[in-house]
Amino acid sequence: MLVQDRTAAARPPKSPKTHLRNLPTLHPGRFSEPKSLDFSTWVSENLYKILTIGLLIATVAVLFFLYNSGDAATLLRFEKTQSENLHSVHFPQINWNSIDRIADKTSPYANFRSERWIVVSVSGPPSDSLRSLVRIKGWQVLAIGNSKTPSDWSLKGAIFLSLEQQASLGFRVIDYLPYDSFVRKSVGYLFAIQHGAKKIFDADDRGEVIDGDLGKHFDVELTGEGARQDIVLQYSHENPNRTVVNPYIHFGQRSVWPRGLPLENVGEIGHEEYYTEVFGGKQFIQQGISNGLPDVDSVFYFTRKSTLEAFDISFDDQAPKVALPQGTMVPLNSFNTMFHSSAFWGLMLPVSVSSMASDVLRGYWAQRLLWEIGGYVVVYPPTVHRYDRIEAYPFSEEKDLHVNVGRLIKFLVSWRSSKHRLFEKILELSYQMAEEGFWTDKDVKFTAAWLQDLLAVGYQQPRLMSLELDRPRASIGHGDRKEFIPGKLPSVHLGVEEAGTVNYEIGNLIRWRKYFGNVVLIMFCSGPVERTALEWRLLYGRIFKTVIILSEQKNEDLAVEEGHLDQVYKYLPTIFNRYTSAEGFLFLQDDTILNYWNLLLADKTKLWITDKVSKSWTTVSTKGNTEWFIKQAELVKKVVSMMPVHFQVSFKEALKSEDSLTICNSEVFYVPRRFIADFADLVSLVGDLDIHHKVAVPMFFMSMDSTQYFDSVFSKMVYKRKPPPSMNSTFYSVQAPAVHPWSVSSEQDFIKLIRIMAEGDPLLMELA
Repeated sequence: MLVQDRTAAARPPKSPKTHLRNLPTLHPGRFSEPKSLDFSTWVSENLYKILTIGLLIATVAVLFFLYNSGDAATLLRFEKTQSENLHSVHFPQINWNSIDRIADKTSPYANFRSERWIVVSVSGPPSDSLRSLVRIKGWQVLAIGNSKTPSDWSLKGAIFLSLEQQASLGFRVIDYLPYDSFVRKSVGYLFAIQHGAKKIFDADDRGEVIDGDLGKHFDVELTGEGARQDIVLQYSHENPNRTVVNPYIHFGQRSVWPRGLPLENVGEIGHEEYYTEVFGGKQFIQQGISNGLPDVDSVFYFTRKSTLEAFDISFDDQAPKVALPQGTMVPLNSFNTMFHSSAFWGLMLPVSVSSMASDVLRGYWAQRLLWEIGGYVVVYPPTVHRYDRIEAYPFSEEKDLHVNVGRLIKFLVSWRSSKHRLFEKILELSYQMAEEGFWTDKDVKFTAAWLQDLLAVGYQQPRLMSLELDRPRASIGHGDRKEFIPGKLPSVHLGVEEAGTVNYEIGNLIRWRKYFGNVVLIMFCSGPVERTALEWRLLYGRIFKTVIILSEQKNEDLAVEEGHLDQVYKYLPTIFNRYTSAEGFLFLQDDTILNYWNLLLADKTKLWITDKVSKSWTTVSTKGNTEWFIKQAELVKKVVSMMPVHFQVSFKEALKSEDSLTICNSEVFYVPRRFIADFADLVSLVGDLDIHHKVAVPMFFMSMDSTQYFDSVFSKMVYKRKPPPSMNSTFYSVQAPAVHPWSVSSEQDFIKLIRIMAEGDPLLMELA
């Protein structure tokens, strides 16, 4: 059984009733009138053949010329262009002012109107949960059938639309919908809007609304007398690198995550340090939490279930509802979500992706567009109870979800549009998502049909609001910080029920390991490696799955590799090649202490280095300087002259003067996966030249990317050129991302360091 009652992926179906039109067979006369052999007549009749053959000959000639001229790059560009033309995504052209109205002239409910609708997809006989939904006062249930729905389906109080009835409604979207999928709910949404909907509760037929009252849980009214425009708690926007959150933590379940949360974010189980507040009234999409079987993915379902006993997970119903600020998203589903009319356009369920990915992609797509009209999402305490039927979850249906969702969120947060109407922005975003491979050209056409159908049933598109994404965020003052400590409810962890609370320190450790687990730490030991190598590996190996130790002296017993600090950068490409799946590589010298708990806000796709630390990163003039500086500057100029143009331009833009030399002690720096090839190319340009590590690394960094794009994570590190008289807690800072210098040359020094670092990581005391 799926997380919802869903069938296989939305594949192009076969119509149950296929009608083939018989074409007449023509029999030309045996003795037809002979054709004229006039040359001009022959040319005019065969013009298209001549042009086709001519184009083919020209193409072959161009390819032959490019091949023999040796211009391989031009040939590749030509071939790429031809390939793109064959597989290009077409942008639909719509005349928004000439869309005719679609009226319900065929269904028995043509004159029925209701402002509140519950839309469900049904594949089997009416369930007990669906019978409960029908009894909710003031709400009209609309059941949408598919090819698996019994032909005699009926439930008193519910409107049922069979496949035949759906086809007769005249909606454009019908042409794109599979016959056997829950995504046919798109017809139901349009039908409800056509019949007066102002609120639509997106539900499934296996969840029962707690206490049978939607108004008790959701903000059904946002305007007017019954509106609740109270202040709403909101996640903090202080961390610009956080683009997605797990709302289950807020409601007391730290070890549970929703379907659609990127798996790389599963380990982020720490609670919110503080919240802010926002005025209610624009929570146009409202996501409810489900008790019993929450909306979880197959990874959770398979790893947390040890027996055939059904899941029955509870969330904190006393926790306050929580809003998402612009720039931060949350997974949304299609079985416990309230949509207000301002967000009805966001109900569209994609048809070219798997059924388990459709509503999740819709949720992220809609959230991004919601910011364009000044709206936001709010997550609510438990609103329904869903029953676990203990049936298999189709992991294969989720593969594309797990692979693409993290990339999708980053794309959406960075997406911008200059269009002046919402529907134009919606179509543009759908088109660009197809170009990026998140869905196909079919969903671009489907979006065009959906938007036209919305206008055809009388929907008025909302007005745009100015976005704040590109404006500097206001700093959050102490008085604006609102604290809420989530409860810790009993849960399940690896098939074992948790009777007590989740240990906060262990939770942090898991969080750090999730963040750095796929980052390789390369550490250079200049001290007595036989005394400290194991200690360093023990300290940082708790966080980094892979720790490489380099030293002047190789030690196979301690797994210490040989490397010389003056040119240690030349060893790095070899290590890079060993770990081709690593997310990035962090280099660290043993005279610098890494406070890993303060690095979680850094962007692992950017370069990290101490360019903002004045005593570490310096620029000196070569005029009148010592011979060493002059020689290093000459070597740098030689390497720069051999660089490809993009490296040269970046380096020279960062260089203050041609007669200057940038030096960075390079005790700590990070190279993400996307810059690994660039780093290796630059090392190869250096070759046998005797460029010092302190000179080469800043040269590489300035060449690879503009310094303004470096992550400033190390800007607040404690940095002194000379060590203090004594290594103690007054010099060390637990709030700093790193501390330099710090000397560890014996086991006693290591124990002293551990006790000081335990202020940031209490579990370190177990090592001491």
